[in-house]
Amino acid sequence: MGGFTPEGGGVRAARAGRYPPLASLVVSTIAAFSAVIVIAVLHSAYDDALSRTRTLLGHNLEPTPWHPFPHDKGRPPPRAALRCASYLSCLPPLSQPKPAAAAAANASRPRQCPSYFAAIRRDLAPWRRRDGGGGGITRALLESARFRASMRVTITGGGTRLHVDLYYACVQSRALFTVWSLLQLMRRYPGRVPDVDLMFDCMDRPAINRTEHSGDGAPPPPPLFRYCTTRDHLDIPFPDWSFWGWPETHIEPWSREFRSIKQGSRRVKWPDRVPTAYWKGNPDVASPLRLALLACNDTNLWRAEIMRQNWEEEAKSGYQNSKLSSQCTHRYKIYAEGFAWSVSLKYILSCGSMALLIDPLYQDFFSRGLEPRVNHWPVTAAGMCESIRDAVEWGNAHPEEAERVGKRGQRLMQELGMDTVYDYMLHLLTEYAGLLDFRPAPPRAAQEACAGSVLCLADDRQRRFLEASAASPATAEPCSMPPSDG
Repeated sequence: MGGFTPEGGGVRAARAGRYPPLASLVVSTIAAFSAVIVIAVLHSAYDDALSRTRTLLGHNLEPTPWHPFPHDKGRPPPRAALRCASYLSCLPPLSQPKPAAAAAANASRPRQCPSYFAAIRRDLAPWRRRDGGGGGITRALLESARFRASMRVTITGGGTRLHVDLYYACVQSRALFTVWSLLQLMRRYPGRVPDVDLMFDCMDRPAINRTEHSGDGAPPPPPLFRYCTTRDHLDIPFPDWSFWGWPETHIEPWSREFRSIKQGSRRVKWPDRVPTAYWKGNPDVASPLRLALLACNDTNLWRAEIMRQNWEEEAKSGYQNSKLSSQCTHRYKIYAEGFAWSVSLKYILSCGSMALLIDPLYQDFFSRGLEPRVNHWPVTAAGMCESIRDAVEWGNAHPEEAERVGKRGQRLMQELGMDTVYDYMLHLLTEYAGLLDFRPAPPRAAQEACAGSVLCLADDRQRRFLEASAASPATAEPCSMPPSDG
């Protein structure tokens, strides 16, 4: 018995060393359970953030109901809710960009803006008070434009901060590149972009009908920006996204693309170009005009070559057959509007061929500089094939005059450099800001956008286009506005 007690004590000691005390097990179990709960809470919060994060690429957004299109973005990639968030990607820089010294030296001799800049005042006339007093755009009037807006943009802080409130998704990367264009304007003219609050629709057809807001007792029109307008609408035209690049179709930023097209136009001199009219595009865009144009595809009867563009096949071939610089081989190029306005106008004019415009209904900001028989040739939609044939036969009978028309159209595009585009944006926003009767402030649901957040959200191809179109601070004063055109 005396020898048993020490042995029993040793066994108990060994067991105590082998198994932790009950209290330690309880603590470890609670810690593990707590970690599981924390991970579950974090995962739920992360999942909730992804399900609520709306992006400029259309994640968690429905397509515009007034122009539905296939859209399956769904939830954004994880980076959209994490490192692309404005509180991480939009940290204030250590210093703001400053205008180059040359701007001050050139301040006394700004160049004259093109004549079509005068249309800015005409576009904004509906909101200018007749008594010459303050602006006629109230906050309530601005918010009434939301019913046809895809997003709301505010610029505050003396042109240093931009916020966007997203309502609907836009086709492809239009919204991303439109916001990028405004950020580049702020970079080009630091401290000169006014505080503004505006509604923007990134689809093609204007919405604010002039007749509904004309005459005594008619309500004032909601101010709505978009890429185009018509004589029958009051939408405010703004430079379209493709000036900064169109990655989905491999069309480079405008400064590069124009240079490429102009170089391509030099490969075939005017007398050696094919003496017929040429059009290449997509007729399957709910466009009766383009479908009717297909019937003109007869070089013997109508002097026209009409080519169907299949973008799906082009994507498979790496867009080798759709380079705009290789499409300047004909003396005459046709412009035909599609579902609505088309970005192709500036590329067609850039070739130096005589542009045949088929009764254009829509206007973008620079097309107000077009003059029939001066820098393009008008073609009627009624009797379209005959009108194309007549234009071609006139040009072939008067080759020097036809060549001059084409060259003047190309010169109009040469003058439409990015300097001009940014100056138009600046003058438009400055005039618009003067019509606001309230102080702009971002809505509570708006998210800040900056160069860092846009580049973070973009994919590799989009990022290449964005970086290639980045602006530098201006080295000269903006052009001076022309006299009002009444």
